[in-house]
Amino acid sequence: MFIEQGIHKENKFWKYSVGSLLIILASTIGQVPLLIAVMAKSFSEGKAFPTDQHDLMKVLDSNLTLFLIMLSFAFAVVGIYFVIRYLHSQSMMSIITSRSKLDWRRIGFSFGIMAALTILSTVVEFYLNPTDFVVNFNLLPFVCLFFIAAIMIPIQTSCEELVFRGYLMQGFGNLGMTKWFPLVMTSVIFGMMHIFNPEVGKMGNIILVYYIGTGFLLGIMTLMDEGMELALGFHAANNLIGALLVTSDWSAFKTESILKDLSEPSAGIDVILPVILVYPLLLFIFSKKYKWLHWQEKLTGKINQQQPLEQ
Repeated sequence: MFIEQGIHKENKFWKYSVGSLLIILASTIGQVPLLIAVMAKSFSEGKAFPTDQHDLMKVLDSNLTLFLIMLSFAFAVVGIYFVIRYLHSQSMMSIITSRSKLDWRRIGFSFGIMAALTILSTVVEFYLNPTDFVVNFNLLPFVCLFFIAAIMIPIQTSCEELVFRGYLMQGFGNLGMTKWFPLVMTSVIFGMMHIFNPEVGKMGNIILVYYIGTGFLLGIMTLMDEGMELALGFHAANNLIGALLVTSDWSAFKTESILKDLSEPSAGIDVILPVILVYPLLLFIFSKKYKWLHWQEKLTGKINQQQPLEQ
């Protein structure tokens, strides 16, 4: 039912290609303030404009950098709205959930579980390997980080969910194949979008197993629950709590977090473990709470191409 909300004879796949380009354009426009700020700071200090992402992240205050990076996702969300409303003649709610309104309890439950798991795993890692961490806590910068992150990171994660678990999931559904096809395509594309993250350069391509596996988890949640509320909560908690707890010199986000990881990154069982152990456990918990049934049909069943477009 969720995928079918985007099915309509006028909703051709080429529109999703055009719409994706428009969303990317909106995101690109949203990056201009960061580039202007970095350029102004570099010029005032008589330095050359940074030529790579690592140097770019060090020019401005970390909290300001985080805000300006997240700003591009806010622009992208606006782009998504206009693409959905005027190119596809759909409501935003139609790419978020099959329910009549957003289920905030689902978002909160998923957020709470992922937040608890992130905090627990960080505490365990800190006590098992205390020499790998240093306390990075400074009250005023952390308070600034908290307010910036609490507002901007959910915008970032919601943007990614709207694109992958909503817009593109329904877009690939318009090709008339089984539900497995949109699930695989969006999960792989989501994972590969992280290939330029600093973590990949440090740990190698094996880390993409984690990113693609996370894409599958979020996609399965969305299809089984007929909406992306659980994915929204999970993704927001994963990024927000992570940004508040731990930073490092090699991570995508360098923040004024509580701890700083000093260890040399390496990909081991910690990359595979969430995908093969934690994610199935989460799906089990959600399936019991929300009484998921008909797994085969919801994940691999044929997409009904006769559904009317929901306005």
